[in-house]
Amino acid sequence: MATTDHVQTAPQPTPSAPGAEGNVVETELEHTYNDGYILDASQLSPGTSVKVAPDGRTVLIPQPSDDPDDPLNWSQGKKYIILAVVCACTFLPDYGSATGAVTLIPQGAEYGISPDEVNHSQSGNQFMVGAGGVVAVMFSAYFGRLPVLFWFMVVATATAAAQAGAHGFNGFFVPRVLNGFFAGAAQGSGLMFIKDIFFLHEHAARRKINIWQASVILSPYLGPLLASFMITKLSWRWPFWIYTVETGLCLIAVILWGEETYYNRRLLWEKQPPRRSRLLRLIGVEQWRSRHLHNGFRESMTRAFRTIARPVVLLANLYYMCTFAWVVGINATLALFLTSLYDFGPKQIGFFFFAPIIAALLAEAIGHHLHDFLARLSMRRHRGHLNPEARLPATFLALPPLLTGLVLFGFALDRRWHYALAALAWALYVFGTMLVSVGVSAYQLDAYPRESGEVGAWINFSRTAGGFVVAYFQVRWVERVGAVVCFATQAAVCAAVAPVAVGLWVWGKRLRRWEERAGFALM
Repeated sequence: MATTDHVQTAPQPTPSAPGAEGNVVETELEHTYNDGYILDASQLSPGTSVKVAPDGRTVLIPQPSDDPDDPLNWSQGKKYIILAVVCACTFLPDYGSATGAVTLIPQGAEYGISPDEVNHSQSGNQFMVGAGGVVAVMFSAYFGRLPVLFWFMVVATATAAAQAGAHGFNGFFVPRVLNGFFAGAAQGSGLMFIKDIFFLHEHAARRKINIWQASVILSPYLGPLLASFMITKLSWRWPFWIYTVETGLCLIAVILWGEETYYNRRLLWEKQPPRRSRLLRLIGVEQWRSRHLHNGFRESMTRAFRTIARPVVLLANLYYMCTFAWVVGINATLALFLTSLYDFGPKQIGFFFFAPIIAALLAEAIGHHLHDFLARLSMRRHRGHLNPEARLPATFLALPPLLTGLVLFGFALDRRWHYALAALAWALYVFGTMLVSVGVSAYQLDAYPRESGEVGAWINFSRTAGGFVVAYFQVRWVERVGAVVCFATQAAVCAAVAPVAVGLWVWGKRLRRWEERAGFALM
């Protein structure tokens, strides 16, 4: 086994329940589902046998089996290749959606409609990114991770080409909305892949969630940035054809390097379904043949709804939606504001998009050390235990840049201050959203490891659904009340939901325990 062969001797743990199989054990590690994870091996009871990381101290959670086909036992190189493929596919939907933010004016001129009306196609695409992610996770629980990603990417490539070559607004609208649905598979299921192949201590502190979130956060800025430079010399269709090529390349990457990462830890190694043909796994035949060994169809289709019914998940996603929605609205309508207020052309708009990209990269670099520090601080205070709530203080630190960025952005647009101040304000807000995104994602993944796919899908849906609504009325809202009132109201909403994160930090563990007693747990 790669990097997992440090074992301390101890008595065997007790099975979790009558009839429990394989390596499903209710040790001190599993009891931490609500009470915090014991990551420091020195804090375990004397004689407890666990597998630890190469440092000889960090407990591996989940505990890997001795099966070489267990994704936790794969080489680091293979894991990083799969992560890169998932991140590349995750990058696509928001990239393609936001590409349309800077093509609104030439499209409106061609179709004979207003740019704001063209923007409806972008709003519909954004909403379907979230909806597609939820459906992809539901299907993945029954049909397998790899085939769902593969078939969704096949349709995403076809619809990307259809929207690029479409004639007339209706011909463009339909494939554009469908593309959001199918391109959103990896974005909705990214946390599921991370949970499948990486250990708990690697999720946030070792940048895995940071890397994945960076692909989500950066993509809506790189799309319009590149498209802005393209349409200075080329047709508005060229950015969409480039997006089609990128989608096709990601499909090829899935075919070449994608792998089925689901592993049923309730089964003995000897009873695991054999992995015979990678082609059959890619198209879903092997998973179909072993469907009796995992979730039933009804269970798979209802897991997502049972997960969002948990009060902690619902509150965390409400907080995230009210914090993140505004960045989607700004991104979708920014080109219209910059054109009317600063007389920007496509090239100037493209340069403007460097501000959020720099902010997101800076937040990724700082966030790595921040989340690592918060995890170590929590472990020192709780005798080697890592509570999921330890991830939430990162959201508190994000509040000042969130509020400052939104308020300053509103004043910059309303008073027509120098565009550099508008860029700075936008960068501040994006910096804050990056910290919030990683904190909320890591919190829910740590709190609900068995529902990793479902919580990831709802995080993605919360982000896109909120942005979908805002993008529809952002322009008219500014026209009606002015930019200062508009963006100050958005900042006020962010401030109003901040106590939700504080409440989860204080009472989250207690609420999760109540959820278990009330029967919210999934099998």
